[in-house]
Amino acid sequence: MTILSIETSCDETGIAILERTNTDTVILRGNALASQIDIHAQYGGVFPALAKRAHAEKIVPLLQNTLNEAGLLEAKTDESSIPDLSFLDEKESALKAYLIPFFAAYKKPAIDCIAVTTGPGLEPALWVGINAARALSIAWDIPVIPINHMEGHIVAAAIEKKGEHVYLFADISFPALSLLVSGGHTELVLVEKFGVYKKIGQTRDDAVGEAFDKVARIIGLPYPGGPAVSKLAQEWRVATKESHVQNPFSLPRPMLHSGDFDFSFSGIKTAVLYAARDKDVLSDNDKKALACEFETAAIEVLVKKTLAAASEYATTTIIVGGGVAANIYLREQLALAAGNTATLLFPESWLATDNAVMIGLAAATQVISRNKKTRNPNELRADGNLSL
Repeated sequence: MTILSIETSCDETGIAILERTNTDTVILRGNALASQIDIHAQYGGVFPALAKRAHAEKIVPLLQNTLNEAGLLEAKTDESSIPDLSFLDEKESALKAYLIPFFAAYKKPAIDCIAVTTGPGLEPALWVGINAARALSIAWDIPVIPINHMEGHIVAAAIEKKGEHVYLFADISFPALSLLVSGGHTELVLVEKFGVYKKIGQTRDDAVGEAFDKVARIIGLPYPGGPAVSKLAQEWRVATKESHVQNPFSLPRPMLHSGDFDFSFSGIKTAVLYAARDKDVLSDNDKKALACEFETAAIEVLVKKTLAAASEYATTTIIVGGGVAANIYLREQLALAAGNTATLLFPESWLATDNAVMIGLAAATQVISRNKKTRNPNELRADGNLSL
């Protein structure tokens, strides 16, 4: 089965084409991703209206590039009719303007189904991907599989690279535990099997990735803040490794001993704000020390809660997904704390952030398990708060 996948949940426009060759193997035949970081940097975060516009502008060129990479883009030799796209007139006229010449120029490719993110995320952005999927489904007469964005992050960490563009689903001992950490989510999810999830803990306020971004703004770092904070934190660790200089800042570890698996990162962000104000002017060394103390505190909570949950539910596999899964310090500390008690699965760095490959992989697990949740394309809806 060949799957075309679409991701537009936030500020990354992604198109991918995956081929499931047997039960466990998937070949990545095409992949394209367009980032909007430069567009949103001046706002210090994602501006939904601009994200929607950028998705509409980029999705069709990315579709053409991905189909071409997969060897599936074939020009029409006749003037066959263009599908009725009138449903796009009211809210997606820009997208329609890009799709009409695409359908006029190219034949239906050898695609068996379309997978598209329906939530969670920014609803204006989600709708662009959903409406593009609807248009392709109508034009090509193929089914659509709605995908939860967070499931994509879980599955992206549960594959192993076996060759160029060839991936194998890991042999996982279920139930597994998934720590999902991103700009919008911090969750602990019990994975009974792919497609069957039970959320056992979540943030009560800010997500950890959101806290990283807010701390970056407090200490004067550019958007996106997570990598910038981690860079400064690592510089402090390296500079003080031999001298054992004590960090001048001390921050709380929120909910570390709460007795449940929930998180809270709003308080630690506020503590960083107060610490910065107390210094009046932060020197470069202060910024490094404060970034280090914040990252250390936040990740200490993530690690201890995750291992406590793994012990409580007797899971021996921990799957870490989401943008913060690329954080090197998190990977090191979780591996150090877990030791030989659990198998840790992290995504490749490029798969940790939002992309269409993970959406296609999630759809592939549904096809493999014969739990394919196909929908009438006209019934697809964006749900910004969609939960696993």
